[in-house]
Amino acid sequence: MGDGASPSQNKALTIDPQPVSMRICFLSLSTLLVLTSVGELLAAAAELASRPNIVVFISDDHGVGDSSVGSASDFSTPSLERLAHDGMTFTCAFAASPSCAPSRAALLTGLMPARNGSMLNHQAPLEAIKKLPAYLHELGYEVVAFGKVAHYKQGQQYGFDQASHDSFHDDTCVAAAVDWLRLRHNKKPLCLIVGTNWPHVPWPKAKTGDGGKGYKLPPTFVDTPETRQWRARYATAVTRMDRDLGLMFSTAYERLGKNTLFIHFSDHGAQWPFGKWNLYDAGTRVPFFAVWPGVIRAGSRSDELVSLVDVLPTIIDAAGGKVPGDIDGISLVNLLRGQPMKVRDRVFATHSGDGQMNTYPMRSVRTAGWKYIRNLRSNYRFMSHIDKANDVDGRGYWRSWVAKSQTDDDAAAIVDRYRHRPAEELYDLKGDPFEQRNLAGDARYAKQLAELRNSLDEWMHRQSDKGLPTEAAAAERMKEFTANVDAK
Repeated sequence: MGDGASPSQNKALTIDPQPVSMRICFLSLSTLLVLTSVGELLAAAAELASRPNIVVFISDDHGVGDSSVGSASDFSTPSLERLAHDGMTFTCAFAASPSCAPSRAALLTGLMPARNGSMLNHQAPLEAIKKLPAYLHELGYEVVAFGKVAHYKQGQQYGFDQASHDSFHDDTCVAAAVDWLRLRHNKKPLCLIVGTNWPHVPWPKAKTGDGGKGYKLPPTFVDTPETRQWRARYATAVTRMDRDLGLMFSTAYERLGKNTLFIHFSDHGAQWPFGKWNLYDAGTRVPFFAVWPGVIRAGSRSDELVSLVDVLPTIIDAAGGKVPGDIDGISLVNLLRGQPMKVRDRVFATHSGDGQMNTYPMRSVRTAGWKYIRNLRSNYRFMSHIDKANDVDGRGYWRSWVAKSQTDDDAAAIVDRYRHRPAEELYDLKGDPFEQRNLAGDARYAKQLAELRNSLDEWMHRQSDKGLPTEAAAAERMKEFTANVDAK
C-alpha cells in the first residue's frame, strides 16, 4: 500500500468497471433528460415571450364616414389619422349586426348572431359557446376588459381575467385601463380590450358658436337648426372617443413595446336615422384599423370585405394559435403581413330587434358593388329610440323633421322612408353610396336581385336563421344548440 491509500480506497479501485459504466450511462441519460426538459421549458418560455401583446379598442356607435380619415373634414379625429398613418386602414369593414349586444357577441365568438344566440339587442350569447378569453387562455395569455367590451355587465360572463367599469357610460373606463396598464407587472402576454362609451348617446353639449352650421349633413338627413345642433353634439362625442383612442394607443406602446398588435373598430354605425338598427351602410359599415410595427406596413390600406366576426380568428392566429374551423370569421393575419389575400366576395348582416323600441327584423347581403336588404316585417312601421324615446336619443331633432315634412316634399320623403320599408331593397352602391334609390322593382336589375336573394336564402339556411326575432325563437335556437352539443 505504498501509494498511501487506505484499505477502503484500494477496495474501491478494484471494483468491476461494468457497473460504473452503467452508472455513468444512467447519469448521462438522466442529465440529458433534465437538460432536454430544461431546454424545452426555455424554448416554450421564449416562444411565449415572443408572442405579441394585443390591444383592442372599441368605440360605441361611430359611423365610418364620421371622421377626418373618412373624408369628413368637419370632424376632428387626429388619433384616427395617426392609426391610419402607422398601420392599415380597412375601407370595407362591417358589423355583424347594427346593435350593441349582437355585434359584440359576434366579434367575441367569431360566430354570426343566429349561431351564437345573441340575436336581439341586450341578449347574451349562449353559455356553451366558446369565447375569446378561453381561446387565449389556452395560449398563455392574460385577458382583461375595461369598459363596454361585451354588452355592459354581460362581460362578466365571458371569462375575462378581469372585467370592470362596464356600467352604462362609465367614462372613467379608459383612464382606469391606462392606470392598470402602467402598474401591470405580469410577464404573460396580454390581450387588453378597452371599450369607450363614446360616441354613444347622450351626446355632450357642443361648444360651437355657429349652432352647427359648419357641419355637412348626409343626404339622408332633414336639414333643420335642431339637426345641426345635434350634429355638433355628436361631433363633440366623436372627439371624446378620439381622445380616448389616442391615450390608449400611446400607453399601449409605451408599456408593451413594439411587438403589440393594436386593433380599433366601432361596434356599428351611429344613432342617426338609417344608421344604428338598420342594415344600410350607415348602420353596418365601421371604421377598422390595425397597427403592428414591423409587421403591418405603415400607411397601407385594404379594400377587402371584412367582418367583425374576423376579429376573433385574427387575434388567435396572431397569438400563435390554431384558428377553429367551425366559426364564421376568417383570420386576416396574412393580409396584415402584406400577403395577397381574398377574404370573401360578400358580407352578411342581421338585425332582429331591440325590445319594444324596435321590432323590425331584417337581413342583408353586400358585395363590393351591390346591397340587398330583406325586411321581414315590411307591414310594420319602423320605429326606434330616435322617434320613441327621449330628446337625448333623437327626438330632440326628430320632431323638427316631422314638422318640416308637413311643408317640404324632400323632408316628407325622408320621414316616410324612415317609417315605411318595402319587403326588398336593392342598391347599386357605386352609383348610389347613400342607398337612396331602391332598384328592387326595376326589371333591368332582375338578375342582380335574384342572385343576391338566393345568396341570402342559402346563407340563412346554413346559419339555421329562421328569421324569427322573438324571445321564444331565441329560446328555440338555444335548445337546438344544446341538442347539437350533446349529440357530439
